[in-house]
Amino acid sequence: MGGGTAPRWLGLGTAPLAGLHRAVDENEAIEAIDRAWDLGIRFFDTAPYYGSGLAETRLGLALRGRPRGDFVMSTKVGRRLEPGRSSWHGAPPLRAYFDFSYDGALGSLEESLERLGLDEVDVALVHDPDDHYEEATSGAFRALRRLREEGSVKRIGVGMNRSEPLCRFAEESDPDCFLIAGRLTLLDRSATERLLPLCLERDISLIVGGVFNSGILAGGTTFDYARAGDEVAQRAERLEEIARRRGVPLAAAAVQFPTRYQGVETVLVGCASAREVEDDVRLAGVAVPARLWDEFE
Repeated sequence: MGGGTAPRWLGLGTAPLAGLHRAVDENEAIEAIDRAWDLGIRFFDTAPYYGSGLAETRLGLALRGRPRGDFVMSTKVGRRLEPGRSSWHGAPPLRAYFDFSYDGALGSLEESLERLGLDEVDVALVHDPDDHYEEATSGAFRALRRLREEGSVKRIGVGMNRSEPLCRFAEESDPDCFLIAGRLTLLDRSATERLLPLCLERDISLIVGGVFNSGILAGGTTFDYARAGDEVAQRAERLEEIARRRGVPLAAAAVQFPTRYQGVETVLVGCASAREVEDDVRLAGVAVPARLWDEFE
């Protein structure tokens, strides 16, 4: 079996194993989580939204019996589930709706704990409050702050795909961490402009997702979940050429890129199978020469 050993900074994102791109059966999903564990991954990020609850349920099943102090569990609030048609492949008939209220956040986390089979999570994040900043700060984030004070949650923060709203949270609230997806990558470094300096100044750690920009940096054709435009595709091809000259897979450079920045604690890779887990762990361990980073610049 391949894969090597995962570095401490590598974490597992669970959206793909809950039907993001294709239906994944329960056994395949649990096998992927088990393989991640065997290879040393101990940070698991999930959300009620992923697979309309499937991701949390499957994580709970796979991690049942594992020593609780040996792994970090991160989930989210702000999207709750109700009967309806799911947009996820192979998911139960539950649709997600936004609820960034105080009580909504508390209720959401209770439901997550039930699906996960846990008494507490280590990290709780407000999930994509792009157009709901005021409600999220006065409601959901305030609820998470209370849970942190009570010791029910160790760290709280916000997870988004955009840097600027996170900067506002950094300036006006007291988060412990942020999850930023797709904005600290070889193709999009916008998080380095304001967000990263703010996080360093305020001691806010970063969890980085979307390192392949939804596929184009790993041999795919999509960028931010849509077909890549010509300009982005050409830039990716140029990066591929540079990496090839140095004998490094572009995907390996992509997954390791965020770790070059102080304040980044975890890099998430989303996997739908044990084989994908093994591939990503291998990529995380590829030696990348310093000169390659200079050439990328």
